Amino acid sequence: MAAPMENMNRLVKKKEEIEADIQALFEVLKSQKGIGMKEPLVDKDGFPRNDIDIHTVRTARHDINCLQNDHQAIMAEIEEELYKIHEAARANNPQRESMDTSDGSQISDEMKERLSPFLEVNKVDDGSPASTAQLQVGDKILQFGSITAQNFKSLQDIASVVQHSKGKPLTLTVSRSNTDVRLSLTPNTWSGKGLLGCNIVPLKKS
Repeated sequence: MAAPMENMNRLVKKKEEIEADIQALFEVLKSQKGIGMKEPLVDKDGFPRNDIDIHTVRTARHDINCLQNDHQAIMAEIEEELYKIHEAARANNPQRESMDTSDGSQISDEMKERLSPFLEVNKVDDGSPASTAQLQVGDKILQFGSITAQNFKSLQDIASVVQHSKGKPLTLTVSRSNTDVRLSLTPNTWSGKGLLGCNIVPLKKS
């Protein structure tokens, strides 16, 4: 399990580096009269704007688009790696339980924390993406895309993943009646509010 955990740490570090680079590029855009990703670079008469550095804006926008694609790709890798770790934890290798080395103990503790429930579903709307994914009230979430108990900070983390994954399937692992269930949830617009159609709340840490 050491190799998968090391790979997971490498992927998470890379993800954080990409996010930092994206944030830095948005700061570059902000320095150009607060321009974003879609505002026109010409004035009302069709001439290039003279109040911003157009080359800087175009370069930053291009780099942001590339990095956002990289971010989506690495999130998919993280999800797959999480699933591998989760499956290994479920196998509950007896040899691992009997290990008394410091490495074995550290891996076991980290795995346990990473796969602990950290959110609970308390509402699912009929006809919503959450309902289609067969998410149920009372499900305790172990993994939401690239987010686990280890890197979860607030519901804003979930909102960010949902916004970046609109129209694309997210892997969820939930604990339901003492059984771990893997679901595929695709955030999208529907007849109700939001992109999921469910309500989730953080679990209090014991």
